[in-house]
Formats: sequence, C-alpha cells, structure tokens
Amino acid sequence: MNITGRLTRNAEVRTLSNEKQVVNFSVAVNDSYRNKQGERVEQTTYFDCAYWITPNVARLLTKGTLVELTGRVSPRAWVNKDGEPRAGLNFHTSQIKLHGGSNRAETVQVTAKAENNSIAGISTEDDLPF
Repeated sequence: MNITGRLTRNAEVRTLSNEKQVVNFSVAVNDSYRNKQGERVEQTTYFDCAYWITPNVARLLTKGTLVELTGRVSPRAWVNKDGEPRAGLNFHTSQIKLHGGSNRAETVQVTAKAENNSIAGISTEDDLPF
C-alpha cells in the first residue's frame, strides 16, 4: 500500500533492549470528497509509522516534509489512562520517498532488501519533472 502525506513532527529514533533501532514518525494524509449536498468535505487520516531498515533516514524526516510511503497498515486499539477506548493506524514502512524541497528534489528510496543498514540510494536532481 502507498500513502502520501506530511510529517506531523520530527522523526525519532528509539533503541530497543535487543539493540535494534526503529525510526518512529507520524504522517497526516489529507483527502476530500463531495457529500450529497455537493459540499466539499475535508478529511485527515493520521498514521503512526515505524521504519526498521536504517536509522540514518531520521535526519531527513522533519515536520512538514511531504513523503510517499510504501508498506502495510495495521489497526491498533488500546485503553488510555482515563479508561477510554482508543483506536489508531500503524504503518509499517518499507520504502520512503521524499517530495519537495527548494530548487532540488531529494529522493530517498530504501527497500526492505537494503543491505548493511545503509540508505540504498539518495538521488538529487536539479530539475523537477513537473
């Protein structure tokens, strides 16, 4: 599955007890449609994302960055500290593509097949294709 949205906060790297590292970040995906009355309805879906391949990508994932993610979605349900039931969506990210930038488009594509915990490829293009 692919989603495209903006980061709602800077990415954080967590180190687990087994020394594995995970990059956590949150993405807001905006969508709109017209209801029966013909009015435009805006809707935002939030995803809590986890990326396990390399922590090096965290420095590029800053608040407001437009990203295209490939991965899989899983629902999450829990009870908060006030005893209220809550629900959310996790996105297990296998590939990240950055969009935007000033006069350059910086793209980071990392797949689950990347070896030795390094970024598989970073390309910088002077001209945007659009």
